[in-house]
Amino acid sequence: MSRRYENNTITEDGQLLLKKAERDQIETVWDRYKAQLPQCGYCEMGLSCRICIMGPCRIDPFGQGPQSGVCGADADIVVARNLCRMIAAGAASHSDHGRDLVEVLANVAEGNAPGYEIKDKEKLKRVAAEYGVETDGKEYLQIAGELADAMQEDFGTRKKEITFAARAPQKRRDLWKKLGITPRGIDRETSEMMHRTHMGVDNGWQSLLLHGMRNALSDGWGGSMIASEVSDILFGTPSPKTTAANAGVLKSDQVNIIVHGHNPVVSEMILLACQSPEMIKLAQEKGAKGINLAGVCCTGNELLMRHGVAMAGNHLSTELIISTGAVDMMIVDYQCIMPSLGTVAACYHTKMISTSDKARFPGMEHREFHPDNAEKSAIELVKAAVENFTRRGEVYIPVEPVNAVGGFSVETIVAALGGTPKPLIDAIVSGKIRGAVGVVGCNNPKIKQDYGHVTLTKRLIENDILVVDTGCAAVANAKAGFKTAESIRFAGPGLKEICGSLGIPPVLCMGSCVDNVRILVLASALANTLNVDISDLPLAAAAPEWYSEKAAAIGVYAVASGVYTVLGPMPPIMGSMNVVKLLTEGLNDIVGATFAVEPDPEKAAVLIRRHIEGKREKLGLSFVKI
Repeated sequence: MSRRYENNTITEDGQLLLKKAERDQIETVWDRYKAQLPQCGYCEMGLSCRICIMGPCRIDPFGQGPQSGVCGADADIVVARNLCRMIAAGAASHSDHGRDLVEVLANVAEGNAPGYEIKDKEKLKRVAAEYGVETDGKEYLQIAGELADAMQEDFGTRKKEITFAARAPQKRRDLWKKLGITPRGIDRETSEMMHRTHMGVDNGWQSLLLHGMRNALSDGWGGSMIASEVSDILFGTPSPKTTAANAGVLKSDQVNIIVHGHNPVVSEMILLACQSPEMIKLAQEKGAKGINLAGVCCTGNELLMRHGVAMAGNHLSTELIISTGAVDMMIVDYQCIMPSLGTVAACYHTKMISTSDKARFPGMEHREFHPDNAEKSAIELVKAAVENFTRRGEVYIPVEPVNAVGGFSVETIVAALGGTPKPLIDAIVSGKIRGAVGVVGCNNPKIKQDYGHVTLTKRLIENDILVVDTGCAAVANAKAGFKTAESIRFAGPGLKEICGSLGIPPVLCMGSCVDNVRILVLASALANTLNVDISDLPLAAAAPEWYSEKAAAIGVYAVASGVYTVLGPMPPIMGSMNVVKLLTEGLNDIVGATFAVEPDPEKAAVLIRRHIEGKREKLGLSFVKI
């Protein structure tokens, strides 16, 4: 295999498909990245500003050129404003996802969403109680309608505090109140962030970054948490499912449909349509043995968590999956969908379908899904995919799939522990589990695909640190073979013993990127049981290959919640040493956690282990010198 393929991805299927894409003269994300080099240094450092039309402006990091923009904003202000706008965009993306699901819940309650239903009625009642919705003597649809109304209030400006903030430990909530960063409304904090960063408003880089934390918290404890909880209510709370991952999950003798994006509202209906006896019969009439549905990115993770649907790949795999020639249709909703996909698909027989009223793409047929037409639209699309099966050309599926287990919701983990987090705490106290780390985030062509996720995860679990993962990181670790009962062979002796006794892998898939909030809920449960803050626990988070504004918001709400977070790629902040120092040092005195940036996952693992052992020492637990 050529070294240039190995430099792009550690995965066997990725390397083989890159070779095929080159032979097919397909331009991939790696080709476009190389064509952009060298990338703008001012932008990488956060020193370019185009917020107003007096610019664009840039600050000279070497002190030889302009030290302020036309308006007088210096490097600290420019860098802080740019970072805060990233946070606002990321928070808006995940929170808007949550709003979409609340609207579906409201439509279900009103009887305007054929095909959708309340799958987890007990969770509906539990969440309704948190919102102060009375449930006694009421039908489930009435409860759903009142809960949807109450959740919509969290998006506005009429409350002093979003509802799910009450799930955080009291010590954390007291700290937020003291700092003035308690999130009041989901949309309110994003709107205020955009106002503050308008020219001539907030020019205090410290106050900007404090509101950036409030904005991120409005997503983590608001929009994203609502998205996860409502998804569970509508589609079922995840429980462990056997699945598989990599390009080998495609079937040469079946109709292959790929769902891609983040919102399960579409993919759940597509799954039901794929299971329709009528559609299966049609597929057989067209010469296929059946219909194979697989996922890419977080829409796939949503289906994996609840139904065991296999994952064909993560973010950087999407063009390569099309290049197999085996994909009869790819159906997308929103987020992390490259505009290049329509061009790539045009070289094969693959039909590309966009479905969201807020997300259109070149080279795709647009078929909008709404609660009232989703069931019918799904059948129509699956029928079109089946009919497209006969147009296939060469098919190249280069590898066999890797088995995995996914579907570890907080409820599942606590149930496996006997209904209480105490056994996990006991394992941490005894040292059999040193701590836990959330490995999350995207792929980024600046980093060899999956190398950051897989290397970091391997180093953590072999040192008795439990890993929970989401999003593209979860797919990477599944492809690496870390998610079967047999994968405990990769774990250290203590973690191996605990996982073996519980029958779980040492790496637990907790879902899509909005499901990072499940990690917050689990951390809060541990902290509340011990009557400490989240920042006191031997926990950490890492995003070894992140790229998106959503990931920026996630990282900030993790740190603001008290979780030490290690990033792989450097955020665009190096133009301000004041901002760098605050985020990597100063926040520890403010919120009890900081960021670290370490692109080498081997070194990142050492940073995290030292952090965990430091927390263990402060708790009076055994210390292991690293």
